Amino acid sequence: MKIQHSLAEDKEAIGFHYDVSNEFYRLFLGKTMTYSCAYFRNDQEGIDQAQINKIDLICRKLRLKAGDCLLDIGCGWGSLIIHAAKEYGARCCGVTLSQQQYNFARQRIEQEGLGSRCCVELKDYRELEGEAVYDKIVSVGMFEHVGIDYFRPYFQIAHRLLKNQGMFLNHGITTSRTTLLNSTGSKFIDTLIFPNAELVNLGFIIQTMEENGFEVLDVESLRRHYAKTLRLWTRALEGQRDQALEIVHESTYRAWVLYMAGCSYVFDKGGINIYQVLLTKNGNNAFPMTREDIYKWGI
Repeated sequence: MKIQHSLAEDKEAIGFHYDVSNEFYRLFLGKTMTYSCAYFRNDQEGIDQAQINKIDLICRKLRLKAGDCLLDIGCGWGSLIIHAAKEYGARCCGVTLSQQQYNFARQRIEQEGLGSRCCVELKDYRELEGEAVYDKIVSVGMFEHVGIDYFRPYFQIAHRLLKNQGMFLNHGITTSRTTLLNSTGSKFIDTLIFPNAELVNLGFIIQTMEENGFEVLDVESLRRHYAKTLRLWTRALEGQRDQALEIVHESTYRAWVLYMAGCSYVFDKGGINIYQVLLTKNGNNAFPMTREDIYKWGI
């Protein structure tokens, strides 16, 4: 059956996945509450540092600077917008469809004293208004929810919201096949974990980006990073089984362990991949000629 991806249907799907419980997610996501692929600079780094690395990597790729207006589409529990506001001086807005994420992110922003530079809205990206509003846009781990038939409007909306020569980083999972919905594993995920997810190949995504006015500046695979992220999440959840069963039913706990362990295996074997694609609107000749500034950590 074709997935419609109406505003109401997508809100329900997001609620099913992300509103399990903030306390449940905290058991395995770690201090940052970041539910996306981490970035490991060496084998010794744990999940907390690796998530900070990932957030900082995104800010570096966007060449984020003080005063930039940043939109985070699918902002989760607010880690990226808070980091961008605190460490880069950006003015940040995040949108999410999850009520629990929204409540949590607002509380974090208030606790950090960032209310004047950081906000979060309970809103679908399709409800965002205005033209050339943001200097930079980011979307991390949300693209899988968009739906193949909505890729064009998704990029059209991002293009409309972005200023000329602005930059957009899209971070999402891909597959070599058009969709995973016919596999046994994907039916398990669609039913018990992640409803209405649709994956396509990188080539189709990049073609759609270019057809809707974007220039591709950089593409990076984080496949091995996500395999390791998922392994660490699985170990963390298994290590806190008793605490998890105080929050969710055992069937939910077992489904999540199987889901994350299985996804780790598939990422490790290359069945699926994850890419960060950096885009610009109407050309950007001020963009550095090399990537050296991105990877000079600690300088």
